[in-house]
Amino acid sequence: STVSKDSLKTSLLQLECHFTWALLQEHVGLQALEETILDHIKFFTEYNIIDYNILSYVCHLKNSNEEALRNLKKAEEAIQKDHPSEIARRSLVTWGNYAWIYYHMQRYEEAQTYVSKVENSRKELSSAAHGKIQLPEIFSEQGWALLRFGRNYFERAKNCFENALKSEPDNPDFSTGYAIAMYRLQDCARKYGEKAEPCLEALKRAAELNPNNTTIMGLLALELQQLKQGHEAEKYIAEGLKKTPDFPVFLRHAANFYRKERKVNKAIEILQKALELTPNAVVLHHQLGLCYKSKAFQLKKGSYPPQKEVENLIQLAIFHFKIVLDKKPVFFSAYNDLANTYALGKRYEEAEEIFQQVLQRNDVPCDEKTYIYFSYGNFQHFHMKSESKAIKYYIEGLKILERDCYGRKKCSEAVETLLTQRIGSGLGDARDIGTLGLVHNLNGNKQEAIACYEKAIALDPNNEEYLNALAELQLSI
Repeated sequence: STVSKDSLKTSLLQLECHFTWALLQEHVGLQALEETILDHIKFFTEYNIIDYNILSYVCHLKNSNEEALRNLKKAEEAIQKDHPSEIARRSLVTWGNYAWIYYHMQRYEEAQTYVSKVENSRKELSSAAHGKIQLPEIFSEQGWALLRFGRNYFERAKNCFENALKSEPDNPDFSTGYAIAMYRLQDCARKYGEKAEPCLEALKRAAELNPNNTTIMGLLALELQQLKQGHEAEKYIAEGLKKTPDFPVFLRHAANFYRKERKVNKAIEILQKALELTPNAVVLHHQLGLCYKSKAFQLKKGSYPPQKEVENLIQLAIFHFKIVLDKKPVFFSAYNDLANTYALGKRYEEAEEIFQQVLQRNDVPCDEKTYIYFSYGNFQHFHMKSESKAIKYYIEGLKILERDCYGRKKCSEAVETLLTQRIGSGLGDARDIGTLGLVHNLNGNKQEAIACYEKAIALDPNNEEYLNALAELQLSI
């Protein structure tokens, strides 16, 4: 009997698996994601099922469906080995992925077979559980997949782990996922000046349930450091280094800790060790780039900077940032880091080219783009010595977002300072005063804006732009 493609598609959309979790390819670098998962498989056998399942989805996104099937086979082997008494329950996501991949290969009979396996197993499981069944481990697996797809997904990941914890509040794995999601949300909120729930309690709870999990230990240390409890934080770092001296995820957190403590050499030493274990890890390359860049910057500030050494450090930073962008073109802050490193080495054309590359992309989140405009304004101001261009780009940054974020605040402070200095030193003309009016207006300070426009008009009475702006403002009050 031939399977009807339409009714098959309807059944496929009912499945709980990577293909129905709305994980969009444009939010990740596929190469970097695949390498991350392969590294994870090497160091975490207990997550093999979850890792092979998501790997099958990544292979599908890369158009290698045969390889996707091979990874699902490995997931099945892991299920047999780890959960021999609950095969059906543990296979629902794997079978769902099988069904979707066969569907995409136009092997509809096989796809239907897997759809039926899922539907029959669900029926049996829910008759045993009286009614519709919500399996916590499926919520958890969805949460882990969402975490892998980046900052657009952290809120959903947190909700998934919350749902999983409703059924099993003391499950160490769900509690780890929940704490990591909370940490990432708060980390993003700090970077972009948003509000987020504190994550400290979630991290402490996870650490209590997972005394040997050094990933959680590392994040707990970073959070304590952020809360100015560096002494307490360092104890966790030391303990983690004892427990798992060869575990790259922990080493990365430890290095991050030392870089923020301004112990850059120690950070570099730890990162190099981690990179030997996982040479493809994008995050490690990014962190190393930041370390070399900050060393070069510190040396340049001295009275007799050792020219050769500074150049060497700048080259190393550039080398690592380029690897990051090569493997993960959506790592937007790395463009900024690379451009600023070129500028540090007085390689202005290359810096300009990288700024243009990232500012012309239309997939950069607004808060990140705003910060890049701030950086580009600084580049024009301090490196290219063009105040007028700096003013222009700070204002571009202000126009992107109405709500306050870190980048917007920086653009606003920079442009106000610059204009106020020009006006105060007597260099300012009607244009500068009018521009300051625009800045006040964009920041919602209408009275200050009106005062500026009135001054500008006194100096340049027939300026249409200022007359119109003033009229509009007076109407809106």
